[in-house]
Amino acid sequence: MQKKRIVILGAAGRDFHNFNTVYRGEDSCEVVAFTATQIPDIDGRMYPQELCGPGYPDGIPIVPESELEQVMAEKAVDLAVFAYSDVPYGYVMSLASRVNAAGADFALLSATDTQLKSNRPVVSVCAVRTGCGKSQTTRAVARVLQDMGKKVVAIRHPMPYGDLVKQRVQRFACLEDLAKHECTIEEMEEYEPHINTGVVVYAGVDYADILAEAEKEADVILWDGGNNDTSFYKPDVLITLVDPHRPGHEASYYPGETNLRMADCILVNKVDSAEAAGVDAVRASARRLNPGAVLLEAASPISVDDPSLIQGKRVLVVEDGPTLTHGEMKYGAGIVAARKYGAAEVVDPRPWVVDSIAETFQKYPGIGTLLPAMGYGEAQVRDLEKSIRSVDCDTVVIATPIDLGRILKIDKPSVRVRYDLQVIGKPDLSDVLSGI
Repeated sequence: MQKKRIVILGAAGRDFHNFNTVYRGEDSCEVVAFTATQIPDIDGRMYPQELCGPGYPDGIPIVPESELEQVMAEKAVDLAVFAYSDVPYGYVMSLASRVNAAGADFALLSATDTQLKSNRPVVSVCAVRTGCGKSQTTRAVARVLQDMGKKVVAIRHPMPYGDLVKQRVQRFACLEDLAKHECTIEEMEEYEPHINTGVVVYAGVDYADILAEAEKEADVILWDGGNNDTSFYKPDVLITLVDPHRPGHEASYYPGETNLRMADCILVNKVDSAEAAGVDAVRASARRLNPGAVLLEAASPISVDDPSLIQGKRVLVVEDGPTLTHGEMKYGAGIVAARKYGAAEVVDPRPWVVDSIAETFQKYPGIGTLLPAMGYGEAQVRDLEKSIRSVDCDTVVIATPIDLGRILKIDKPSVRVRYDLQVIGKPDLSDVLSGI
């Protein structure tokens, strides 16, 4: 029987997981290529033979998504599987049209078909968009579980941008492990807050192997989702965040609506900084799309260590990179802090940014007057550092989950913005997690 020839459309994460769980070792099909987008510098590589299993002696090439039609023609592709997240429905269907026009079928694998079952209870934190507040929510969930006497191990959505064989299974228990595994800024932003609260974090490429290792030391597995992707593990409790700053997105981005419809608990975050109309809209949407879910509301109050460095100053606001880029957020905690503490001006960084940071603004022109903390590799980290040092401002307002001053040499006064989840009223997270 002739094998079905498949290309997986991805961004170095969900695509590899779909291959590992559905297609690896499957004799009836052959994955002939991955395509790559969203993340800089991941195309032009190989998914290595060591991770592919039998049947792929040379590995699987990773090519730019822009070359999709060419790859489909050269490889005689029968099926294209979409496998990345946080994209509007129009984008997905446009890509489906390209695939169909090139003579192949287009597929979206179900969340349940790619979920692995753990022998430990699993709490999954997902969202309808990037930037809803998953990180602060996972920290809050971890605290509740720890107060219940549980040993919590977090497993983070993949960000494997380096040597995929070396990154097959990664364990982070101390800050030194971040350097050991040559983490990018994006990775450090997700791992460091957990480490600082005593939670061991696993991540990598092969999430079956990762789960097996995490189960050895966990009472509860905490899935820390990325973008608005679905959980890689079958959850006992699924918490999905919605964002009142972006009403309507919960029903128009893939696969965020899937998370919303599958949720056991829907958490409306940022009610303290959003317009009442936005809160009402996402609350109504949640009740319409998933009336059986428990509905919680939460605030994300911010604080800074020295408000005087903001008041009356010309400030450069640095926000989380993915939230501003494919997350499309127009502002975050840094802007809220600048307004709250009376900044005289938010300085537009675009006249000063250099190299890959300038390219980011060209690719995502909607970012505006914020500086995304992009750091997908050492070169981009240095570009970010040079850009910050070049901007004419009084103070750098750092609204990323980690202290950039620990990684970059910042030659201006800087202030960190901190924010934590505060669930309002009852029921609360303790009630939602009481059965774990």
